[in-house]
Amino acid sequence: MADVIISSVIDAPVEKVWGLIRDFNGLPSWHPRMVESHIEDGKDATSIGCVRNFKLVSGARLREKLVDFSDEKFLVSYSILETPQPLTNHTATLQLRRVTDGDRTYAEWTARFDAAPEEADKLAEGMGANVFQGGFNALKAHFAAKA
Repeated sequence: MADVIISSVIDAPVEKVWGLIRDFNGLPSWHPRMVESHIEDGKDATSIGCVRNFKLVSGARLREKLVDFSDEKFLVSYSILETPQPLTNHTATLQLRRVTDGDRTYAEWTARFDAAPEEADKLAEGMGANVFQGGFNALKAHFAAKA
C-alpha cells in the first residue's frame, strides 16, 4: 500500500477556495493537467456515487467515483475506477481547513493505493508532484492573480 500526503497554504479564504474546487466535474477549470470532464449518466457532480470521466493533457482518460462530499467539512473523497497507471484500490481525499491567521486556507490532498512494489514509490511521487502539488500551485496562482 502506497501513501501520498501533500499539503499547502493558499492565500485566499477557505470559502473562496472551496467554491472553486467543490465541483467534482470542475477539474479543467482550475487544474492545468485536466482538459475536459463530464459526469456520467447525467448525475449531479456532488452526488455520492457519481462518476467523472476526464481527459489529461497527455491524452490519457480516467474515471473516478465520488465517495464522500461535505460542504461543511470542505471535503471531497474519490476512488479511481479506471486509469492507465498500474495501480488498484485507490482512494483520495482533498480537504480544506480555515487558517485564521491572514484568512488563508490549509489544503491537504492524500491518497492510498496498491501497486507493484517496484512501481509504488514512482507512482506516489508522480501523483504527489504532478497532480496534488500541481493542483495546489495552480490554485495559489489563481488566487494570487485575483489579489
